[in-house]
Amino acid sequence: MGQENNDRSGQLVLILLVTAAACLALYMLPDELFGLSIKKMDMLSDLRVGSEDEDEDSNLSRADSVLLRGDSTGLSAADRERLAYRDSMYRAIMAQLRGDTLKAVVEDFSVGHIGLRRFFAALNGISTLGRPVRVAFLGDSFIEGDILTADFRERMQARFGGRGVGFVPVSSQVAQFRPTVRLRSKGWTTRSILSDRKPKYLLSCLLFDAANDAPTIAFETTDYMPHLKSVGTLKFLYTSNRATDLRWICNEGRDTFTARLPETDGVGQYVAKGSFTEGKLAFTHAQGLQALGIALEDDRGVVVDNFALRGNSGLPLENLDVARCQALQGIRPYDLIVIQYGLNVAVERTKDYGFYRDRMVAIIKHIRTCFPGADVLLLGVSDRSKVVGGERHTMSAVKNLRRAQREAALEAGVAFWDVYEAMGGEDGMVNYVKRNWAAKDYTHLSFQGGRELANALYDAIILEKTLYDNLEKTQR
Repeated sequence: MGQENNDRSGQLVLILLVTAAACLALYMLPDELFGLSIKKMDMLSDLRVGSEDEDEDSNLSRADSVLLRGDSTGLSAADRERLAYRDSMYRAIMAQLRGDTLKAVVEDFSVGHIGLRRFFAALNGISTLGRPVRVAFLGDSFIEGDILTADFRERMQARFGGRGVGFVPVSSQVAQFRPTVRLRSKGWTTRSILSDRKPKYLLSCLLFDAANDAPTIAFETTDYMPHLKSVGTLKFLYTSNRATDLRWICNEGRDTFTARLPETDGVGQYVAKGSFTEGKLAFTHAQGLQALGIALEDDRGVVVDNFALRGNSGLPLENLDVARCQALQGIRPYDLIVIQYGLNVAVERTKDYGFYRDRMVAIIKHIRTCFPGADVLLLGVSDRSKVVGGERHTMSAVKNLRRAQREAALEAGVAFWDVYEAMGGEDGMVNYVKRNWAAKDYTHLSFQGGRELANALYDAIILEKTLYDNLEKTQR
């Protein structure tokens, strides 16, 4: 059934491409033909900025990014023409898809519709890549406990291969409630970017110092999802070490690994290969050891890491350490970084989120510097409700912040996915709560609600990939 749906999606995109090409050809007709005046068919007429029938959000999401961003300078005339052609085709097809198939599509604000090029190229070459395709979700309490990301990970692994939950921090506030992995740790002191900006942080925004000479980490996989129960590699990631010895006891003692961790003040990784479902890391001589966490995964397929941190607005990401992040990218390359924030930013007394937009643009550029080779997908804020006249309705601040986030994606030239729209738009959270897809705080998802959004995001990305692949074929 899934393959049939994928085939139908591909056929639909091909039909739309042919139709759009025909319309573009008609638009290129001269003003006169054989002495007769010709009225042009303008396939972009519904996309042009300034229509009296469209609101500001609609104008922004549909606008031609080549015209708006104007960053095709320095390219040859042929390259500019190629990018403009791709862009116009993409915008026209996206407008059609919005009305016919999928409401919350991925909006690619890059010039020439190449915002997810590297991610799609990695997926297309996954059989010969020699490593897993890695996706990192940076977010707040909206995705903590692996809400949304667990189901997204499962859909990706079911299609492209791979096993395991990926990265798991040494400790977290929701470790006991996370159904995708069980983890217990002792003898560590936590540092958070929210309370201490001095350390050199990476994507997790958390660091763990050995509080005594013999800290431990114990883990156990779960069968919460079909591809989680067993993994082929165990990885311990750390950022500082002097002379720590590691003893890794796995599979009820049948497998034991011992090692002297290499000394480092950057980023280190210890890897064990086999077949693992549980284990314990016991450290000795651990004074000076600073850890990130462990990774449970395969060396093929897709890995999806959840880097949720409750209370994070996203703005602290500007403090990520460039050198350490680039070192991590060398050890653990990411192909896509998904940025999900907003719940800790949207407040009713704030109407103008221009400050957040500007800082998020700078943060996206900073992340690109930290993780060269990774594409960026910015998610808009989810719906959130407040009491108005005795009834629950969408906070106006959500709409204002959502607009600012889309503007940030446009200015930075990255892909954008509208969570608010995917939830159904106005009062979407109210409907989620009625269906038990969200908590009664009208802010956070239940795991069922996370599954609904994960499926919508997965479908949008696969549709975007199909469109991208077909655009590539038309220009070969």
